Amino acid sequence: MSEPLIVLRQTWPEDFVQRYRRAGYWRGETFPGFLRERVGRFPERTAIVDHEQRWTYAQLGERAQTIAAGLLAMGLHPGDRVVLQIGNVAEFYSVAFGLFLAGMIPVYALPAHRITEISHFVHKAQACAYIAQQQYGGFDYRVLARELQAREPGVRHVVISGDAAEFTPLESFTPDPARLPATDPDPQSVAFLQISGGSTGLSKLIPRTHDDYIYSFRASNEICRITQDSRYLVALPAAHNFPMSSPGALGTLYAGGTVVLSRSTAPEDAFALIERERVTDLGLVPPLALLWAQSAQQTRADLSSLRVVQVGGAKLTPEAARRVIAGFKCQLQQVFGMAEGLVNYTRLDDDENTILNTQGRPISADDEVLVVDDQGQAVPIGQSGYLLTRGPYTIRGYHNDDAANARAFTEDGFYRTGDVVQRSANGYLTVQGRANDHINRAGEKISAEEVEDHLLAHPQVFDAAVVSIPDEYLGERICAFIIVRGEKPRAPALKAWMRERGLAAFKVPDQIVFVDAFENTAVGKTSRKELRARLRGEFLGGQSASPASPSNT
Repeated sequence: MSEPLIVLRQTWPEDFVQRYRRAGYWRGETFPGFLRERVGRFPERTAIVDHEQRWTYAQLGERAQTIAAGLLAMGLHPGDRVVLQIGNVAEFYSVAFGLFLAGMIPVYALPAHRITEISHFVHKAQACAYIAQQQYGGFDYRVLARELQAREPGVRHVVISGDAAEFTPLESFTPDPARLPATDPDPQSVAFLQISGGSTGLSKLIPRTHDDYIYSFRASNEICRITQDSRYLVALPAAHNFPMSSPGALGTLYAGGTVVLSRSTAPEDAFALIERERVTDLGLVPPLALLWAQSAQQTRADLSSLRVVQVGGAKLTPEAARRVIAGFKCQLQQVFGMAEGLVNYTRLDDDENTILNTQGRPISADDEVLVVDDQGQAVPIGQSGYLLTRGPYTIRGYHNDDAANARAFTEDGFYRTGDVVQRSANGYLTVQGRANDHINRAGEKISAEEVEDHLLAHPQVFDAAVVSIPDEYLGERICAFIIVRGEKPRAPALKAWMRERGLAAFKVPDQIVFVDAFENTAVGKTSRKELRARLRGEFLGGQSASPASPSNT
């Protein structure tokens, strides 16, 4: 007998609901209504550019309606959760909006995720369907789909864009407007499940409502000055929260602008798109921003259309910020936020010192920010402390995860972000780092414990400790210290073995160091926090933790 379906909720206390409505943050908007309204206002304007494909708003609306009807015809129902794993192609948006129109709930997955992560999302969300491309980035998602159905029998439906083999082809769907729900969902109901960084293991699921999420990118548009004339380049994964809503593709579509998709993060490919499509705005994580800024100084491509380059996903240091400005020769905007809610921006008219040295201030006047010490007491302005927040677009709890909720949220609804920050008198935040061993590699948040768990499954690994090492381009890279048992494995073979386990490539250690032993506590246990700090310190200090043999690939 299957478990009863967990109802998705994201509930604010009634006094907060009324406050956010009175302030005009929550207007009763929904994603189906958002799409219909834009199609009505901008039918012939270009909504999406995907290489040689150009979809108008009317065409985006037609495709989304067809997909919605096709999913309902398959036997799916409003309220069903569907894992969506599609890369930077136009179909990502037609499928996402198709799910919204059908009253279903997308569970966003990144193209780099593999069976470990996808199976977890399915199980946690109680998803009954999976939608992917035939191939993206050289990976065949039909292989993943087969393994997923073998592991998770609840996944009754698989839809593939392209050559679907034994699965249902996305292209086989036909229009049938009569199948679509007669009414839109409750604006305060959950619209989709986003993924967290996974600071204590696999990602948690973040329920975002129609009202709260639409407010976040509508308000971001005002701060970032996104208009009908904006042409926003999506080079980061389309399913990532940053290029989705800060203000991202959804903000651009809300304004009636054009979303330009890049399937490559290589500067020469992106620069050709910027020149051809006269891109005005883009968002990058620090490693890409530095690489692109360096290339921009030598390129022959015309980048003069660029108005704003946003950098977020990880802290951008002042020196790196200077290099980005020098390379692109346009406005830099720092972005610091999280998929759980709170987003901070430097403003476009801020002075140079603020743009170089801070990560911005919150979107909303009702974003409540606390900076506290170990005892939970507020620290003085300018001192470092742990960041807590609540507000009109910050969640009050993860989906189906009581243990995580007990750790991450206070009794009065503040979200413990896990970030250490300083706050200035005028509300700007400067990020100091993470409160735990959460590795931030090129904007992807990775749990050291999760990587250690995979390493420990290898027959020749006795113990493993995974630490973050500062990196000029990635922000942080993953270094694994390993005690072997029996014959020492080769580092490249160990990395290949981890990838074969279905682990996302960005979680595989960048560097492996073999050591003889770890120090234990007095009671015979290994303190992971102290161990990681010591190993990181010894590595950065150029010392050898016993006879160590670093291996890099």
